[in-house]
Amino acid sequence: MQDFSVMIIIPNLVIHYSDEALAVFMLRQTQTYKDSTIIRTRDQQKLDECDIVVDVGGVYDPEKNRYDHHQRGFFETFSPQHSIKLSSAGLIYKHFGKEIIGTRLNLNPADPKLELLYQKAYEDLIEGLDAQDNGINRYPEECQAKYKDLTNLPQQVARLNPWWNTENPDIDGQFYKAVELTGSEFYNLIDYLGLAWLPAREIVMKAFEKRFEIDKSGRILVLDMFCPWKAHLLDLEKEKNIANDENILYVLYPDDSENWRVQCVPVTLEAFNSRKPLPEEWLGLRDAELSEKAKIEECIFVHMSGFIGGNKTKDGALEMAKKALKS
Repeated sequence: MQDFSVMIIIPNLVIHYSDEALAVFMLRQTQTYKDSTIIRTRDQQKLDECDIVVDVGGVYDPEKNRYDHHQRGFFETFSPQHSIKLSSAGLIYKHFGKEIIGTRLNLNPADPKLELLYQKAYEDLIEGLDAQDNGINRYPEECQAKYKDLTNLPQQVARLNPWWNTENPDIDGQFYKAVELTGSEFYNLIDYLGLAWLPAREIVMKAFEKRFEIDKSGRILVLDMFCPWKAHLLDLEKEKNIANDENILYVLYPDDSENWRVQCVPVTLEAFNSRKPLPEEWLGLRDAELSEKAKIEECIFVHMSGFIGGNKTKDGALEMAKKALKS
């Protein structure tokens, strides 16, 4: 049996953090360290005997399986595109993340989907742990968030630390609870990305590539089935360097009633305002009144804010989008 040790730099090993807890969980998902023994110590003699050392020891050297990030002169980031220094979670994820994701989702190491998921999971979860462990404000002076915090995981882990007035606390027991908690959040994300997020991206990508077949402007997207599309569309526009005057304005998709929706693309992912709302004269109208006003058959409704409308047919929804485009 191999040993690896997770060292915590707090005196008496009382406090644990989300980054080392998740690092331990991830190591235990690898083929090499899945059956390893955890040793929680800062004793240098014991460190020297370990096969892998995480979060302590003052050394970052992957060839020697040493993964500390607290030492002076450590500036490792996930990639040149990221500016936040890695924590224990980031270091272990950087070196073992692809193996873990590939095993979890049964993906071949050469599958390009693996790289996409590897990057996405870092941005959605690990980067936030790295940032908070390094004391980086999510919102510096600018309004744009510097990283994501979708789980509040560091605070969840902090609540598993012994209370200040607990007598004879089960320190290791609480640490292993933190390992399981962080691992559960990590795998929940990986499963979602692989089994829901990625299939949705492929649907949106397919529609994006066919947009000029729908309308010569290329500004109307038609999805064959509903899926979460906003984030994927905005990402694709950014990846493809689509100019603002060529951005998608309307997305069409079938709803649960087999009717069709025409929805405006928001200015940003979180925004309520649209790039180009549906025509003002349609707002708040329904059924026959809306069909008469729009001169389009089978209309169902247009929301008062103009961000979405409906038609009983795909052709009718597309006609609504094309008229709105020209309005």
